[in-house]
Amino acid sequence: MSEENVFFFPVGDFCRRDLITCPVEATVVELATTMREKNVSSIIVCEGESPVGIITDRDLRNKVVSRGADPTALTARAIMSEPLITVAEEEYLLEVVCKMSRHNIHRVGVVNGEGKLCGIVNESDILRVQTHSPQRLLRDLERAESFDELKKIHQGVQDLVVFLSRSGVRTKDLVRLIATLNDRLVLRLIDLLQRERFADLPENFVFMVLGSEGRGEQTLSTDQDNAIIYADGLNAETLGRIEAFSQALIDGLIQIGVPECPGGIMAKNTFWRRSLEDWSVALDQWISVPNPENILNFSMFADIRGVWGDMSLVDSLKSAVIRRAMEEDLFLSRMAANVVRFVPPLGMFGSLKVEKKGQYRGLIDLKKAGIFAITEGVKVMCLARGRLGGCTRDKIQWLKEQAILPAKQADDLDAAFSLLVFYRLRGQVDAIQAGLEPNNYINPAKLNRLELGRLRLSLEVVKSFQTTLSTHFRLNMLRN
Repeated sequence: MSEENVFFFPVGDFCRRDLITCPVEATVVELATTMREKNVSSIIVCEGESPVGIITDRDLRNKVVSRGADPTALTARAIMSEPLITVAEEEYLLEVVCKMSRHNIHRVGVVNGEGKLCGIVNESDILRVQTHSPQRLLRDLERAESFDELKKIHQGVQDLVVFLSRSGVRTKDLVRLIATLNDRLVLRLIDLLQRERFADLPENFVFMVLGSEGRGEQTLSTDQDNAIIYADGLNAETLGRIEAFSQALIDGLIQIGVPECPGGIMAKNTFWRRSLEDWSVALDQWISVPNPENILNFSMFADIRGVWGDMSLVDSLKSAVIRRAMEEDLFLSRMAANVVRFVPPLGMFGSLKVEKKGQYRGLIDLKKAGIFAITEGVKVMCLARGRLGGCTRDKIQWLKEQAILPAKQADDLDAAFSLLVFYRLRGQVDAIQAGLEPNNYINPAKLNRLELGRLRLSLEVVKSFQTTLSTHFRLNMLRN
């Protein structure tokens, strides 16, 4: 089995089938004895034939030994971690790595087609089969103790994506992996900042990401888009600590290699750090005056995702975004009108329009050509029906399920989006390997006939979708 293909094999090929289990009523002494005899670091807890939890060496240390508890009196049920996170045995190993990272766990159960537990896989199993391993990067992240180490890991993320993209990993899996690793980088950076300077951070605020990062759709050309919500009525001292933390966090991200946002959409700036009430007021102001800047700001907030802190604040703001959006048909129409302004670069007789001058002469900006129209158009259609959050492909599927988009058009749109993101990511990988800065441009002259045809077809799909948006939001009725 070649190293570059290993992440495309089902996890069932790697999991250990010799499951070690114990009943929920087993005492800690009994289960610990079994673990020692079988030389395992974890044991599955079952109620009857159903797995209900897991006990690891760490559970024994933290829940029994460190507390001086009586191991003869405690049962497995009392100390097990539940529920047992599981994956299907046909899932790719890469998907399993992402799930383990999202749940911050080191092992998962594997279930067969009938939903019955048939194996277990842990991070050590994954590390053994792959040197270019996301799991290795995640382990390095957990152990990082300095900004310099995080900077090396951030570079390692880029190197890993380049390697995996050349190995045939699906674009959607790569994009999801990038989002997972970026989140973990931020969380580890916050851990370090708390230890060094901010042990007394207040609990009633949240750091969140916006735009493509909020959707989990970042590629290799990205900067920061983030903000902070804090609870209403905080005193000046608490606000000062939050401000100092936001400055340190954004500066830390820059230091480890994440560029600052050219437009200043960062939590260290007062505009992007407000109380829940002030954010609600801002939403009202943006909707009242639908100029390009306010449309952009509102659109960014339609992709908010909490990363660290009090997630209830994010939920409250999301509710406000949905409520205000559904109350203002005119504003949503203005958002849709902004989307159709970005006309796909289709020329006469199947030709493509490229940049005519400057450093990008002969190139096509894929974001402006079609990615923006799909992400923003799908977003505004979902907002009109009260749907907020999630990635673009999930939103397309939802619009299909709700019969808001015809099935054929939704499938075509999904395929077009996937292709455009694939071409963009491939172009960014090529740029990195050539020692250049990655961006959103590709050279159509370097595409073969089949690739060029697929690009034209995808842009035609975007053009058709823009027509749908114009009809759906009655843009012909809008006054300039």
